[in-house]
Amino acid sequence: MSVLSTEHTSARHITAVKFVIAGGFGVGKTTFVGAISEVEPLTTEAAMTTVAAGVDNHSAVAGTAKTTTTVAMDFGRLTVDETLVMYLFGAPGQERFTFMWDDLINGALGAVVLVDTSRVEDCFAAVDYFEKKSLPFVVGVNNFDGTERYPLDDVREALCISPGVPVFDMDAREKASCRDALLTLLELLVAKMTSRKAAAK
Repeated sequence: MSVLSTEHTSARHITAVKFVIAGGFGVGKTTFVGAISEVEPLTTEAAMTTVAAGVDNHSAVAGTAKTTTTVAMDFGRLTVDETLVMYLFGAPGQERFTFMWDDLINGALGAVVLVDTSRVEDCFAAVDYFEKKSLPFVVGVNNFDGTERYPLDDVREALCISPGVPVFDMDAREKASCRDALLTLLELLVAKMTSRKAAAK
């Protein structure tokens, strides 16, 4: 998919944009895509077996018995209005699958990085990756039940990200919260585009 593709119809032009949902293992990426997608999301979850016990951390997510992991990607779609469609690609969180990330971000305009404050270090890889690739991203602090909440400035400091990267609280289970996260990313992209145009004058 190209960075910005346009499908021609007799009535209107439809712009399709690609976003990536990333973060550590069990942080809520599959849940995010499933909550917001208008179509049945495509998932590539596989059971975690005893063979991978030393690789896949079964106990990473507090209070849950997570038994599956994304091995390729999640895919969903969201029609914003008559002219804009978002395609969402959830990246695998396990380190052994990060070799797929280059293909997943091909043509993407930006990313949402999900963070679990009980395991902040799990999202370092995603943050570092997008910074190195110069791909705009926002950070959503996924508020799990029973986990301690921290000031967003503390989360920003822990991640060592610039003031220009939006950081916000959210709940990946709620459609409205996921929508707001994507709108925040869109607003960031528009602001960057406007800034570049102004600098070019």
